[in-house]
Amino acid sequence: MMKAFALACVVFTLVAACAEPPPAPRVLAPTLALKDLMNWVLDPAADVIWGAAGTIVTEEEEQSLAPTTDEGWDAIRNAAAVVVESGNLLMMPGRARDDGDWQKHAAQLIDTGTRVLHAAEARDTDGVFDRGGDLYVICVECHQKYLPQDPPPG
Repeated sequence: MMKAFALACVVFTLVAACAEPPPAPRVLAPTLALKDLMNWVLDPAADVIWGAAGTIVTEEEEQSLAPTTDEGWDAIRNAAAVVVESGNLLMMPGRARDDGDWQKHAAQLIDTGTRVLHAAEARDTDGVFDRGGDLYVICVECHQKYLPQDPPPG
């Protein structure tokens, strides 16, 4: 019995020694240029949120932009999730512009996107409107600091 146990230990040790080592941890790196992340991912998601909040008033009628279907509310929730994750993507090494205001704005995207997501899940029209306004302010403040400005004509 002791010989069988010893033999099993030797076989196990040999098999373990021949096994491939675990893969090295993957180093995360941005795959989209910052401009493309903004234009193709973050901005379209923000547009969904902004397009689903508020009211259009004409001489004939007043029309709410709030969704009236589960699919409409799901679209806002999904867009908010994209905003949240985009905040994380903006903080990645290789994409973050600095450790100060850039990180602050990205964290605000995460927080505000999460609040929009919760408002959408609660079917809270006013919450989507208010948090959409907060999202707009965050975007404008960040763009004022980090978006390259065209030189004045002259």
